[in-house]
Amino acid sequence: MRGPSKCATMEFKLISQDKASSARTGEIVTTHGAIRTPVFMPVATRGAVRALSSRDVDELDFDIILSNTYHLYLRPGVDVLKQAGGLHNFMRFNKPILTDSGGFQVFSLSEFCSVKDEGVEFRSHVDGSLHYFTPESVLDIQKVIGSDIMMVLDQCTDYPIEEERARSAVDRTVEWARASCRYWNAAFDTGAQSLFAIVQGSVFGSLRRECAERLLELPFSGVAVGGLSVGEPKDLYREMTEFTLSLLPEDRPRYIMGVGSPVEILYAIQQGTDMFDSVMPTRIARNGTLFTSTGRVNIKSSAYEFDFNPLDENCGCYVCRNFTRSYLRHLFRAGEISALIYNTYHNLYFMNALMREIRAGIAGNMFESVYRKWERIYGNGDI
Repeated sequence: MRGPSKCATMEFKLISQDKASSARTGEIVTTHGAIRTPVFMPVATRGAVRALSSRDVDELDFDIILSNTYHLYLRPGVDVLKQAGGLHNFMRFNKPILTDSGGFQVFSLSEFCSVKDEGVEFRSHVDGSLHYFTPESVLDIQKVIGSDIMMVLDQCTDYPIEEERARSAVDRTVEWARASCRYWNAAFDTGAQSLFAIVQGSVFGSLRRECAERLLELPFSGVAVGGLSVGEPKDLYREMTEFTLSLLPEDRPRYIMGVGSPVEILYAIQQGTDMFDSVMPTRIARNGTLFTSTGRVNIKSSAYEFDFNPLDENCGCYVCRNFTRSYLRHLFRAGEISALIYNTYHNLYFMNALMREIRAGIAGNMFESVYRKWERIYGNGDI
């Protein structure tokens, strides 16, 4: 199934395709630079990657980061961002930025929200003030932010959910997407800011198919898979991932939202995914769990009290080149802020290196061996 083959906005180039799977490499060209895919996007929710400085983010050299429309709307607010000249100027980040629409916050902060056919009424989790999002207003906010890639307002659902409720969310998601697409084409520089649709449907294959077919009637720049990794069993998550990706066109980027586990990233890439984001690598870093080339390390463990080896001898990041496991354990147990900085820096360095290895594996037709390698290392747990 294919929708309109030509996008009015950014350019997506397919570079290489794995011979044994749907894994592929590509390049998304935006006004702020090119994005090599598959790509992992660090989450800078409020215009900053938590625990890291802008210099740290620059050194890590990700092609793109993700920020959050809902949170930036509340703080610092649209007026500040407008006077700053957009988020790129405000946070001094010169590469592409993707912003989600606030749809996930409708889901995750549902006690503050009332979903209506025209949009979402919500109270700020900061001060309780009343606000209203519509498909058009969230694009207006993203216009001020200056996002290179904008996301439509959608309705994410929880798990488990009755099929009737999931269908209502699909209908609302599609209608909001249509309104978004009309407004984007009428009021935006579509060459500077692209727009992605989001496929919903929970774990119901018929709803996912219907949602994808209806969305692909519209000329979106790319398509995201939403509403997964929200508590459903792993086998069901994988089934819906594979099924939904099979519905999406090859000539546009495919983005799975909220997935940050190395093994689940690899699985989704095998099915043809190009883009990922998740707070998981940075969140677990702040809790003392670190990714390494030999598996997870719980740096809090007493096993590392007298371990004067690098965190990961195969890692070239600043942390691994300079500090021992013993010292990193000490910083964490002592409550030093530097522990959060070093742990976060390392986990994001790991994620970027992992994506480089995956891209090289696909280009060299060795993706299967890359997949099996990391599955052996990380396939026996939830991360």
